[in-house]
Amino acid sequence: MKTGPQRYPGATTGAHFYQGKVGGSAMESNVGVVHTTEGWTVPGYRGGLDAPNFTALPDIKARKLRWYQHFDFDVSSRALVNLRGGVETNTLNAVQVELVGTCDERNAKTWQGKKAGVDYLFWPDAPDWALAELGKFVRWAHDKHGIKMQSTVTWKAYKKGQVGGSYGANGVRLSGSAWTNYYGWLGHQHVPENAHGDPGNIAFARVLEHARGTTANTYTVREHDTLSKIAKAKLGDAGRWREIAKLNGLKNPDKLTVGQTLKLPKK
Repeated sequence: MKTGPQRYPGATTGAHFYQGKVGGSAMESNVGVVHTTEGWTVPGYRGGLDAPNFTALPDIKARKLRWYQHFDFDVSSRALVNLRGGVETNTLNAVQVELVGTCDERNAKTWQGKKAGVDYLFWPDAPDWALAELGKFVRWAHDKHGIKMQSTVTWKAYKKGQVGGSYGANGVRLSGSAWTNYYGWLGHQHVPENAHGDPGNIAFARVLEHARGTTANTYTVREHDTLSKIAKAKLGDAGRWREIAKLNGLKNPDKLTVGQTLKLPKK
């Protein structure tokens, strides 16, 4: 059944709304699935045949996400593989969001003559404003539809074709029963019957911090972070890594854990 507001405030519909054209099943969404488009414009989704519920297009100059809605919040969309006779994916209470951009490390800096952070977003290194914008949607989905502001899975780096990457059999893809009983937020890489690895190791813990309003003077550790790198990015001085180590009681400042939340000193 459908409950609560079905349209995200400010989202564009019009020609991008496919529900009347390709249909969909009413549901009560209790899980969110995040994808990346692997492109820099809003896809056509084959006229809606491959569309999610929402697409978020980064407006980098304005530091905002521009939202496009393709189906009602509580109507099944079509961006997942859903094999006949297997576990239900698209139709099992999953609201789906495509983030325009890439999670492929090969495009982390440049991509077909375009520059990351200027012309498109490499989502594993997304700026904090983009994570905050996504956090607003996660908060709205919680407040209006009860989707839990949690993610209990590991978000793996894409590394397509490499051992340990998120593509294919990746060690984090849920079983059918785990998927059926999951509540919260996942990536395409976690969905059974699917081989996709998007959205890579996006900093979803940080998205949840924004959604919960717990971001003040904290930082969530990401892959390849060091204290000096964090100090330079957040405090403007790499030498202030010692202050971060002391504030957090880190006995070994070289040993950080992805997803770990660090308190930050004042600038």
